[in-house]
Order: sequence, then C-alpha cells, then structure tokens
Amino acid sequence: MRRLRDRLAGALLSALALTLTATGCAGSSGASSGASSGASSGAGSGAAAPSAAEPVANRVEPLGRRPEPRLPVTVRSADGERVTVDRAERIVPLSGSLSEIVFTLGLGDRVVARDVTATFEQAAKLPVVTRGHDVSAESVLSLRPDLVIAETTTGPEEAVGQIRAAGVPVLFVEAAKGLADVGPRIGAVADALGVPAAGKELTRRSEQRIEAVRKGVPHGKEPRVAFLYLRGSASVYLIGGEDSGAGSLIEAAGAVDAGAASGLGKDFTAITSEALAEAAPDAILVMSKGLESVGGVDGLVRIPGVAQTPAGMDRRIVSVEDGVLLNYGPRTDQVLKSVVAQLYGEAGAK
Repeated sequence: MRRLRDRLAGALLSALALTLTATGCAGSSGASSGASSGASSGAGSGAAAPSAAEPVANRVEPLGRRPEPRLPVTVRSADGERVTVDRAERIVPLSGSLSEIVFTLGLGDRVVARDVTATFEQAAKLPVVTRGHDVSAESVLSLRPDLVIAETTTGPEEAVGQIRAAGVPVLFVEAAKGLADVGPRIGAVADALGVPAAGKELTRRSEQRIEAVRKGVPHGKEPRVAFLYLRGSASVYLIGGEDSGAGSLIEAAGAVDAGAASGLGKDFTAITSEALAEAAPDAILVMSKGLESVGGVDGLVRIPGVAQTPAGMDRRIVSVEDGVLLNYGPRTDQVLKSVVAQLYGEAGAK
C-alpha cells in the first residue's frame, strides 16, 4: 500500500482540482451491505452474480521452522549502496509489505516498530513510526534499531539520510509493481537478515500458492476490470492505467485491465464519464476503505459515469482490504483468490 500511496502523491494533487468540480460525488459515511461483504449483490442480466469471498486473513503465516540469522552479511541495497548487517535483533521495516515479509520469514519477534500500513494482527501492537510517505528519523532512532528496511519510495530522503548518518544500516528494497516482484522482494529481505534458505523456501511457497489459484481461474470470456482509487472525504476519484500496479493482479485473475486496455498510459487519471465509457469495465476493483469512503456500492454508482458502465449496471464490485491489495508478498495468493471468487462467483471460489 505504501507503494500505491507514493505513486498516487503526484496524481492526487493534479486530480484534486478536477474532481472537486464534479457533482454528486461527495463521500458519505457508512458503507452499504454490499460493500461490507466485499462484493455487490443483485447483479444485472448478462453477468454472473459475484460471491462474497472470504476476506484475506488478518494474520500472516510464518514458515514452519524459525530460521536463525547467520550474520554479518553484506548485501547490495536497491539504491546502489553496499550495506553490512552485523546484527538483526531490532528491525524496523518502513512499510506494511516489508513487515509482512519479516514476520512470515519467522523473525517477527525482532521487529520493534511498524508503518501505519502494517495492519496484520501480529504487528498491531507495535509502535507506529511512519505514516505513508512520512518517516520520522527521531522516532526510528529512539528505538535503537540494528537494521532499517525501506522501500525505494520511502521518504523523505532527509529522514532516511539522518538514520544512515547515525550509523544504522538502511536496506532499500525495490518497490513492488506486480506479481513478478514477490520472489525478489522476499529474497532481498531474507538475504539481509542472514536467512537466505528461509527466503528461498518462502518464495517457493508463495509462488506455488499463487500458481495454484491461477490454475483455478475459470476459462472463457475475460472480464474487463477497472481499478479505481477512491477517497470520498477528499472528493478524489481516480482510474488506474498501465502503471497503477494492479495490472498483473487483474491479469492473473483471468481478466483484462480495462484502464490500460482503453489507452490510459499514466498510473492514475481523474475519473470522467468519457474515461469510464472508454474503459467499459465489466467489474470494478477497489480498496475496501475507499469503497466505504464513498458510501459503499450505492455511493460508488452515483459517481458520474459509473452507473452507465456494465460494472455499474450490474453492481459488480470487487473489494479488497487496503493494506494487502497491492503488497505483492506472502499473502498475495489470498488476495488473488478473493479477487477471483468475487469476479466469478461460485465458479471461481473453489
């Protein structure tokens, strides 16, 4: 989710001026019953009624055997620096996705702080030291970390520089863009923690589980799915294009990224009736909090242009929890399974 927030930062500023002038778009409190289930009810003619999929588990599943780090190690950081890790007793991952990897490797008891996007149960009681793209060097350093793990999009640069200047190793990991990044990100974290064998094991497990879900995707007509980023409280409504980060997930679910297919080359574009008509989605993928922010499915279809799409007419909405949708990590198989089940109903829930 951090990767998405950072990518959206520029798009939000430019889109806000446009979307504030839209009528009938103001978000309302409280999601509809369709939103709370993660899928809408009452699909119209010509579309299979989506099922309410089981939500993605709010816990990570650590490897069966807890690995013992073999340190020191020297690894190449994604920013080009060589980083030597002498100890890993006090780890601070600066994104929810990176926290998920550390915990799933079996080293969660060494994590001493979290980013606000680390929403899974095992991390819930840890102190929050970052909120989105807002690292507090003072908060991080106060915890006396042995290692800080950051995304290449983590910032501000000055804060990260202060942490490094204090002598704390900072490892940058390439931000996730799609399913192909699951293994490399796990490997980068595992190598830095001195547990490369556990990294290979977790990579195999994650990729095998993703592939198992992909094999169960129903064959036939590929639905067009548009990824919408919604923040009703700020009247921000965006449609994802080629670089939104959702494309590989949509394609793995046997669908077509409607935004990219309609020619949206940017990451995000302000929603207009014309853009939605061109995308012509059969289903709409959203984050659960974004859906809630516009008043659930009922509020979503009131956004100009949505009701006129096949997805809007059939109320075919796929909703996944914000903190895990685009993490591309150890729980991505569950995300994909939820998307498939909501897209295809009972046929895709098996």
